[in-house]
Amino acid sequence: MKVVCAPEDHKAVASAGADLAVVLFGRTDNITQASIGAAVRSMIQHRKLKPAARAWDLLSIALSVVAADTGIRRDESADGWTRQLELSVALGDPAFWSSQERLISQMLQFLTTDIWQLNFLENGYLPVPPKSPVFPEQDCVSLLSGGLDSLIGALDLTAAGNKPYLVSQVSQGDKQTQLFFASQLGKGLAHLQLNHNADCPGANERSQRARSIIFLAYAVLAATGLKSYHAGERIPLYICENGFISINPPLTRLRFGSLSTRTTHPVYLGYFQKLLDNADLNVEIRNPYQYKTKGEMLEECADQGFLKKYAHTSTSCGRYARNGYEHCGRCLPCLIRRAAFRKWGKADRTTYVFADLAKDDKDHARYDDVRAAAMAVAAVNAEGVVRWAGPALSAAQLGDIQPYRDVVERGIKEVGRFLKFAGVK
Repeated sequence: MKVVCAPEDHKAVASAGADLAVVLFGRTDNITQASIGAAVRSMIQHRKLKPAARAWDLLSIALSVVAADTGIRRDESADGWTRQLELSVALGDPAFWSSQERLISQMLQFLTTDIWQLNFLENGYLPVPPKSPVFPEQDCVSLLSGGLDSLIGALDLTAAGNKPYLVSQVSQGDKQTQLFFASQLGKGLAHLQLNHNADCPGANERSQRARSIIFLAYAVLAATGLKSYHAGERIPLYICENGFISINPPLTRLRFGSLSTRTTHPVYLGYFQKLLDNADLNVEIRNPYQYKTKGEMLEECADQGFLKKYAHTSTSCGRYARNGYEHCGRCLPCLIRRAAFRKWGKADRTTYVFADLAKDDKDHARYDDVRAAAMAVAAVNAEGVVRWAGPALSAAQLGDIQPYRDVVERGIKEVGRFLKFAGVK
């Protein structure tokens, strides 16, 4: 499937032959075309930030990947899942990015399990710098999703004396939560909320395996606009996620490949860091919780007072919008959340649609994710974590796999203790 992404006035958008034509950083009245990124461009201009030129190109690539991931359905591929995507993107410096095509395609294949072929075109979007740019004085950038892990990350950063610039992708049900957390943390933190507003014709793909690339691209854009970046400093970019869900080992042998998401997997983040280094973008990705379970993050958070008061207002559910902006209580993210609260030993005041998992029916104990989690716990107890999680932990890609193996084992046992408490057999 061929996807072409460029500014509205670029000749490539109007050329014939593409399965999906995408207007970057603009909108279109053509119902056969997609659009993405207009609001991002407007917000950066409104803030008068001056990001690096290659950070804009990286954002163009990320927006294009999200548009392709949204607009090209998996069920139309040969095997009903793996897509072959030929993606052409207009950039400011296509010669440099063409030299990185193999690295980017490998990164995207790992992230989505699709086959990517990338082409970079001339005359991409690079804005005129603002006449009076603003250079924020924060010392790092941290992603804030509205979720529990990113909240803990921001709490720990501020408790340690850091001044993070918070960056968010707006999603349904999370906007006000993100705003509230940002306003309360550290007596109010600088906060950049962005929304790519992908608008693709026809029925869209819902799996969204490529979504984390846009979060990182936003953060790099913000990081390269900071005062300290322009002074030559290397900017830490915090993407805070517990180690178990970062590795996200398939619970059963049927959940192979990208059927389990890889949004913060260390291999993927390693690819992304190498790309930043090759592009001379002086930004360093950090996940301080790579070897912590979610329960351990709760226990060790530096601001227990804030956490006790507001942890239940964070969002973890994979089906939050579909359940009327309430946690379902039975998807894997909800199970890990509930297990973490159990380990923390504090009351979980979250409202769950399917709260009583002891009910032996298809909506509770026999629900797919609950059943899969119980099977995973049983497999680890019977066979050990090495046999169960082995395929998800490659020494060739990760190096010393023992710390990853350890956090995966502690994570699945955390879930197991919760399932036993909940009465799931």
